[in-house]
Amino acid sequence: MRSTFLWRNRVLLTSGVLLILSLHLISTGVHPGDLAARPESAFLEVISPVTGAFTHLSDGASSITRDYVDLVHVRDENARLRIELARVKSDQARLAELEVENRHLGELLELKDALGTNALAANVIGSDANGISRTLILASGSDNGLRPGMAVLANQGVVGKIIAVSPNASRVLLINDHNSALDGFDQRTRARGIVAGLVDDGVILKYADRSQDIRTGDTIVTSGLDGIFPRGLLVGTIANVRRDGAGLFLGVKIAPAVDFRQLEQVLILTQPPPHLDDQAKD
Repeated sequence: MRSTFLWRNRVLLTSGVLLILSLHLISTGVHPGDLAARPESAFLEVISPVTGAFTHLSDGASSITRDYVDLVHVRDENARLRIELARVKSDQARLAELEVENRHLGELLELKDALGTNALAANVIGSDANGISRTLILASGSDNGLRPGMAVLANQGVVGKIIAVSPNASRVLLINDHNSALDGFDQRTRARGIVAGLVDDGVILKYADRSQDIRTGDTIVTSGLDGIFPRGLLVGTIANVRRDGAGLFLGVKIAPAVDFRQLEQVLILTQPPPHLDDQAKD
């Protein structure tokens, strides 16, 4: 009958024994050498490598994340620095260009003061594209007081004359165009002729008499007799004198003082030059 009682109450009795054992372990503690500590030690032994590996992977992932974030920041900073460097270079180029333009304009103003006449500076914004006509386009026109027939100069010498205007632009016929002509003379010998352009490029001094003493290297200047250019403006120098062949005149080639392809600003004389009689009176 006793065994029957124990069997019927086996669950309750087992639970009671386990509860008493648990209370005993809690009250007395578990020592490293106790049997109760052995399962926990075995469990720790099993999970320790797994925990270490997980910790290593976690640290590695954190390191990779930090490195990636740092690389992104470095890339963004490099991009910002490249943009800033490009802006600085652009500003430097603009400042350098402004300095060049100011220097050119200052030289033109000095030329204006030396001539003692009314004049206007203008920017060159284009040139004729074909190989026959040689002209320039200026960013100033009738609204600025310009009109056809006005003389156009550069710091180096004579450029040409205005042949057409619109309210905000003008066309300049260069002295090396085959339709151009101005009165000039040899500054050394006073031999006169007509400075004209050639169809196949170049500038010559037409109608220079064979009896005249004209030599390579002589300076050609404006005479003032054409009513467009003041007297004494530099046209160019004699590059070649050809005396052979028939005819009354020399073959005189002129090297223009101005490089027309390099022009950026020019000076337009807005009033006609004084008459030679007036100059003589002065």
